[in-house]
Amino acid sequence: MLCATDPLPARPRRVAIAGVSGVGKTTLAAQIAEVAGIPHIQIDALFHGPDWTPRPEFLDDVRALAARDAWVTEWQYSDARPLLTAGADLMVWLDLPFTTVTLPRVIARTFRRRLGRHRLWNGNIEPPLHTFFTDPEHIIRWSISTRGKYRERIPAVATARPELPIVRLRSTGEVTRWVAGPLTASMR
Repeated sequence: MLCATDPLPARPRRVAIAGVSGVGKTTLAAQIAEVAGIPHIQIDALFHGPDWTPRPEFLDDVRALAARDAWVTEWQYSDARPLLTAGADLMVWLDLPFTTVTLPRVIARTFRRRLGRHRLWNGNIEPPLHTFFTDPEHIIRWSISTRGKYRERIPAVATARPELPIVRLRSTGEVTRWVAGPLTASMR
């Protein structure tokens, strides 16, 4: 596993960003897209249909995405992960501190989106805040309940695809250093 200062073995063209909900996958994906000059496709936009229903063509869209020459996306959804893993030439694991970074981010983002009635994918809006107490899949509850899953998932990927470079970033400072350092250097 690579760290924030390790050089990348090649210029990345197909990048999967792993991490718990709210950790900053989409933000990092947008940064990578800009630095690397590759398209960022938000996997949530492929998954969510109107009224938060899964789009029936989701997996076909993921297959088409994974077959492209260049892309960066979030490594989410159990059915999509294997397709993205098979197509990726780089995985970045955002393993930031949960209680001091990720949890405050997912709470702030959820409040900001709900209170501002921010339109998300296919016209969806964050559900009312009280659903935190009633919906076991509420995004904040989901982030809390799945926070340890990546410590199992990423080693499994490393075992299944030992040739796939995996960069593990453990702080916001490491993310900044990695983007400015090894990622940018790999573009030369």
